[in-house]
Amino acid sequence: MLSEFSITDDMQKRTRKECRFHEVEADLPSYGKDGKKRSPSVSTDGVRDAALGFTSYLGSKSPVYRNVTAEDTVWLLDNTAYKNAETGKWEAEFVSAVFAQKPSCTVLEAVTAVAHKIGLQDNDPNYPTIEERVLPFIQDIRPGTKVKAIQADKTLLELGPGGRNGISSDVKTVLEGQGHPQISTTTADVPSGVNGVREMKTFFAEPEGWSVISDIDDTIKITMTSDPIGILRSTFTDTPQPCPGMPGLYQNISSMIGPAAPLFLPVCVAFRDKFYPHGTIVLRDSSWMSIPGLLSSITLGTEQYKTDRMKKIHEWVPKRKMICIGDSTQADPESYGNIYRKFPGWVKLILIREVEDIAALGIKAKNEPKRFEKAFKHVPKDRWKVFKTAEECNGIIAKMIAEES
Repeated sequence: MLSEFSITDDMQKRTRKECRFHEVEADLPSYGKDGKKRSPSVSTDGVRDAALGFTSYLGSKSPVYRNVTAEDTVWLLDNTAYKNAETGKWEAEFVSAVFAQKPSCTVLEAVTAVAHKIGLQDNDPNYPTIEERVLPFIQDIRPGTKVKAIQADKTLLELGPGGRNGISSDVKTVLEGQGHPQISTTTADVPSGVNGVREMKTFFAEPEGWSVISDIDDTIKITMTSDPIGILRSTFTDTPQPCPGMPGLYQNISSMIGPAAPLFLPVCVAFRDKFYPHGTIVLRDSSWMSIPGLLSSITLGTEQYKTDRMKKIHEWVPKRKMICIGDSTQADPESYGNIYRKFPGWVKLILIREVEDIAALGIKAKNEPKRFEKAFKHVPKDRWKVFKTAEECNGIIAKMIAEES
């Protein structure tokens, strides 16, 4: 029996084969602690190395952990607080990630490999940009690390310890601040010298109302997800650019459903803050763990990952009305169709951006009508729309909101 993800997986594998992803990945550096080309190293310190390496598989349940040191990089991700239906208290999933600040491999070699792969000459001015952006992909992972943080109300939080991938995920009670809607700030309580993203924001979402679940790559940000060289270029050298018309569309949605409506999207903070409303950051565990891993995370297993994340969002805000926005380059139609059928009445509208140069970037079947008909089987015709320009969506959204309000 075929799994629910087999059709999308097959399409992704065909795209990768036609666009020669494996050849590109084989030529990219993936260094470990000993400098050999392989997956990124799991780096620990002190006499507890062996214990941490073993117990990191237990994640937050590990009895052994290390604290953040001045030689670490810490990331805290923005999140959304929701009311627990049973306790009535505000809760939120706090996600942190910890790496060794200094990579154990040769940075120059990694930078040169990426530069040559995307066709840069040795005197190209983009080399410093590549060096800055490549670091998260070659920094060693710090498993079993516990991160302390301070909420705006001075409450101490202990996050982690993180798992084998350096990431911790903890559901914590948060206190509602003055006024509503509001955004609360949490800051990492770490030694001087620690770098990274040490401050995060928590958005408080009431149980009912509207929300948006959004993809990023080729939905709101130009990534060229069907072209491995295009992905590398957009990631390591290009100034991030929004897809045409999409910032205006999201601002219009925000004005129609209200600024208190949460937005869930996997996007970096700087790009989001420049072009889009505030939103919860969704991190894929392996997306930063190696340079080849960047390509595979964007092009493999995307339907299952996105479906799993949306199931979690449904647990947080099951009574909210969801607008799901994606594109035709990946598994967005199938993921959103699955969620529509799994949670009847939760998803009110699905919008899919048709990437029109798909024939040049990937298999042509991605834009064929029969793909969308299959993906949205049992989804009413007025609940999904494949669009070419963002302007097409404004009237559709306004009508849907009026009918559901």
